[in-house]
Amino acid sequence: MNIIPLPAFRDNYIWLIHDGRHAAVVDPGDAAPVEKFLAAQGLSLAAVLITHHHPDHVGGLPSLLARQRVPVYGPARESIAGVDHPVREGDTVFIDALGLALDVLDVPGHTAGHVAYHAATPAPGSLFCGDTLFSAGCGRLFEGTPAQLASSLAKFAALPEATRVYCTHEYTLSNLAFARAAEPGNAQRDAYAKRCEALRAAGEPTLPSSIAIEKAVNPFLRCSQPGVIDAVTVHGGVRPVDAVGCLAALRAWKDVF
Repeated sequence: MNIIPLPAFRDNYIWLIHDGRHAAVVDPGDAAPVEKFLAAQGLSLAAVLITHHHPDHVGGLPSLLARQRVPVYGPARESIAGVDHPVREGDTVFIDALGLALDVLDVPGHTAGHVAYHAATPAPGSLFCGDTLFSAGCGRLFEGTPAQLASSLAKFAALPEATRVYCTHEYTLSNLAFARAAEPGNAQRDAYAKRCEALRAAGEPTLPSSIAIEKAVNPFLRCSQPGVIDAVTVHGGVRPVDAVGCLAALRAWKDVF
């Protein structure tokens, strides 16, 4: 199984999954890079997966479906034109042409109905998390609450640590700059930052990440760590009473960082 990042707009990635014959795409905000890659590789589109309703994740759907009608899976709690297979947590998406099964997770916070897709096989597993989780960061709270986001991130943290994390934006370096402020003493984060800086200097994506990496470096998954709590307290002048309060303060800080 091959998972390819197709750059779109300024910093989006459309993830394309293929086996050399058939393909599925995740969050095609723009049809052009998808159509170009399919044509160049001689691939047949088998399915589309949508995580949430924002235009940079669904904008390419009309053009793709005009060329070929395929199943489109998307969040049941959001109204998205073109989605004909609404899904929610507990559902499993089967893409028979690829021999792929993906479990659906409800992960509200960034949007009210946001979903993610987790494939346990082939090993080490893959997580397509949309804008809920970024490497070293998370999505803004446009429609959800800190408690919802904390619950969503906890679902990701509970996945096997080797799981590859396919985020949909190349925000890693800017997130790492904030992570240095949010947890100054994290040596693993600093080592990861050096690797990511080298990748970007070479024109390569920093993604996929992994659950293990994110648990080690991402302050939004580390809201119970003393270093993060201390940094939030110094920044805001108030010590959070719990991990959800720390996440809320951390997200508000990141919004203006």
